[in-house]
Amino acid sequence: MMRMNRPTPPPVTTNGNAPDEAASRGSRGIQSIEVGGQLLKALVRAGTALPLKDLARAAGMAAAKAHPYLVSFGKIGLIEQDPTSGRYGLGPLALQLGLIGLQQVDPVRLAVAELPALAQALRCTVSAAVWGPLGPIIVHVEQGPTPVHVAMRHGTPASLRHTGTGKIFAAFAPTAAVAEALAREGEAQALQDPVFAAELETVRRDGLSRVRDELLPGISAMAVPVFDGFGRLALAIAAIGPSALLDLSPTGAQASTLRATAARLSQRLGAAPATPSDGAT
Repeated sequence: MMRMNRPTPPPVTTNGNAPDEAASRGSRGIQSIEVGGQLLKALVRAGTALPLKDLARAAGMAAAKAHPYLVSFGKIGLIEQDPTSGRYGLGPLALQLGLIGLQQVDPVRLAVAELPALAQALRCTVSAAVWGPLGPIIVHVEQGPTPVHVAMRHGTPASLRHTGTGKIFAAFAPTAAVAEALAREGEAQALQDPVFAAELETVRRDGLSRVRDELLPGISAMAVPVFDGFGRLALAIAAIGPSALLDLSPTGAQASTLRATAARLSQRLGAAPATPSDGAT
């Protein structure tokens, strides 16, 4: 008698899926979590609690589809519904996750990691500065392809009135702290100077400070603010180079690259996509 060989069935995993299918699913992740995550992202973008219909629309789904996700998120504390208005907002677990995330992030470490690529992109020297005990202080310098002969190194203080870095802090740091630091620099009346006050307003409006040949002939600089998740100025990123090579136009390619780096850092620190326009409080 002739024996027929039966085709060997494909091996299955414990959940009944073929290995290739399981591997594919593993690489894709869990789609339902990704879909539900759009609701969380929509709430973050909105910055306020939303009715079900509006929240679903913002997440790109039907209200009937969104509701089960919101119920599950509510059970674990990612979402909560206001009992009076019925609006949905971020819940206590989401707030706790955000706060813990902010505590774990080191702004200087993030900025330093960005500086080498930024120096190459801008073709000039770049730096990061934070607010120190006496005012702005440079914490890292990354040399670019074009050397800049200025006395700038780690630990160098930045003049609030005469450097791009300093003007970012003068514009966005708390006014009382800025006034004290200006007084230590011998510029006690600087904030009352209409010219300087107008310059700081321009910095706040543009999100960019610009200095041309102010401290050293032939050397220019521009700087941008980096904000944290509470809207506070975390640090300043500056570009310094020969005036002939640094385009100070606020709409130029170098300014756009500098702003994009600051925006990326701000978002990693928990800031909203749109940076504050006035941080001088």
